[in-house]
Amino acid sequence: MRNRSGKIALALATAAGLACASIFVEPGAAGPDYADQGEYAGPELGAQVIALGDGEFEAVLLAGGLPGAGWDGSSRTRAMGRRSGSEIVFSGRWWATLQGGELRGTSPEGESFVLTQVMRESPTLGAPAPPGATVLFDGSGPGDFDGKLDGEGNLAAGATSRSRAGSFELHLEFRTPFMPSYRGQRRGNSGVFLQNRYEIQVLDSFGLTGEDDECGALYGQKAPDVNMAFPPLRWQTYDVVFEAARFDAAGKRTQRARVSLRHNGVPVHDRVALSGPMDDGDPEGPEPGPLHLQSLWIPVAYRNVWIKPIEASR
Repeated sequence: MRNRSGKIALALATAAGLACASIFVEPGAAGPDYADQGEYAGPELGAQVIALGDGEFEAVLLAGGLPGAGWDGSSRTRAMGRRSGSEIVFSGRWWATLQGGELRGTSPEGESFVLTQVMRESPTLGAPAPPGATVLFDGSGPGDFDGKLDGEGNLAAGATSRSRAGSFELHLEFRTPFMPSYRGQRRGNSGVFLQNRYEIQVLDSFGLTGEDDECGALYGQKAPDVNMAFPPLRWQTYDVVFEAARFDAAGKRTQRARVSLRHNGVPVHDRVALSGPMDDGDPEGPEPGPLHLQSLWIPVAYRNVWIKPIEASR
């Protein structure tokens, strides 16, 4: 189990350095590197192009297609690229040029390819609250949260729900900023804390391998089965089924909490038993808890948040 002390230190360092590099919350102001970053697809092949700042890029070639859409789950071949005039030139174990929304090159096996930029959207984006659900945030104000709105009327990271829940289904949508000059945990970091005890990581992990501290992870406990992170500034979805831990009359835990998660519509966790809460989160117990959207002084936005109580499986 991993605690939040590392995240707190990260938050302080990030807050001190926010003015040192560009952070974009609107695609129109993000520049040409943002426009070229993204996903590219063709017959039985996909690529994810990640902007690294100052015209530098990394691209990952994926056999079979994009994550959740054909990728074989293991083959990842990297190449580094740099903007040269109107195109970006990649070289390494494979080479390609990117221009006008097309990535043209030769694979490590010597086969030529042409991949076209695609803009995927989660199939659960905009999902309405079903009967029996409570809308926690719909954009008309802070709603059920003790928090603030950003300039676009979205819920800013750093909000905690007033209501508390035991076992539940949860839907929410989030957007990480474009931070090309930042790396790792400094890049679009937030977190969804179920009962303010157990964290599902939120991070700009686009193009990464999907570790237990990256987007979609049960933080410090289990990596997602597949990294389904979309590029930054794209709205993404978490659809969660949370089964609360059970306790006997003496307060002894008899069943661990479990989490199932679909990230952008794709299952990445299936009833994963959690070892316990974050060390400095709320103590584990039979009482319900709030939903907390973590703030690390990074402008991560949330919207369309609803929750529905359920009966936990035995």
